[in-house]
Amino acid sequence: MGEALAALRRERGLSQAEAGQRIGMTSQGWGLYEAGRRPGLFRPDVQRRLTGALDATPEALALHTPGAPPASSEPLAVKDVSARGRAFAAAPRLTRRLRLETDELAPWAAAGTVLEYVVGRWPRRGQGCVIQLDDGAFRVRLYDHADDVEVVVGGAGGLDRSERIPRAQVRSVSAITARLDEE
Repeated sequence: MGEALAALRRERGLSQAEAGQRIGMTSQGWGLYEAGRRPGLFRPDVQRRLTGALDATPEALALHTPGAPPASSEPLAVKDVSARGRAFAAAPRLTRRLRLETDELAPWAAAGTVLEYVVGRWPRRGQGCVIQLDDGAFRVRLYDHADDVEVVVGGAGGLDRSERIPRAQVRSVSAITARLDEE
């Protein structure tokens, strides 16, 4: 891949110093990527940064890589993929509803309130969330924060009380997107 980067740079008529200067890098730093002695050349973000300095794309870099398929003037036949510009249409999110059985989140939401949540959408701080535990139980809380050890939420027996749920017990966390007083 380093050879492909060097080939792209030479095609553009740039020295290592000129290419590096475009992204705030020294010629030595650029040379390490071309020599394959600097890790990260296979990372997409690094490829975008380096090829951007050459007014190229990571796809152009891949086509210059030894063993890459030859460029063709005919478009590839691709089925069942649609795109809008460079962004692909995301898969539809699954929306579900859940009726609160208790008043422990009052005044945010009282018993009988129907909550609509999006499975797989992570909540922001202070947003309601539905947490499904490994045992199949659901907890409705106000999201605070999470790390790799635990999920911290509020609303357990009062809005100002926090609860720490071990991450190992959490199957999913989903953001609440609507509160419906009547269904």
